[in-house]
Amino acid sequence: MALISRIRRVFTGPSPLCSQFSSIRLNSTLTSPKLFISGLSRETTDEQFQEAFNPFGQIVEAKVIRDRATRRSKGFGFVTYTSIEEAEKAREEMNAKFLHGWVIFVDPAKPRENRAPPPRSESGPSEIGFRTNKTVGWCGYN
Repeated sequence: MALISRIRRVFTGPSPLCSQFSSIRLNSTLTSPKLFISGLSRETTDEQFQEAFNPFGQIVEAKVIRDRATRRSKGFGFVTYTSIEEAEKAREEMNAKFLHGWVIFVDPAKPRENRAPPPRSESGPSEIGFRTNKTVGWCGYN
């Protein structure tokens, strides 16, 4: 009997827990007109992406992020509006909605963090006269 009630709850609508999570997502206020959209279909183009977010205001930029090597979508993108109010409206209307068969999530975009250069490895001679290569092992005498 408990199994049937759980199944019925799944099909009858969102649970209170689900609505709590969606309200937590929407409670954070926007500080910039740039939105981060995740959960995009791999086939969504920049034009389709912009067209989906056009009804909510004037778009400065709408871009699906792609892999450099394969040019395939990474499944997320950014939309920038002219005002925070337009971005907030788009966020409220498009969050947890279907776009091209996939459920998308709309969140405030975070500022990009500066990436530190990778640490330099010291592959010089050691005290005993061997040069080391960390990926292969020892390489012989100097």
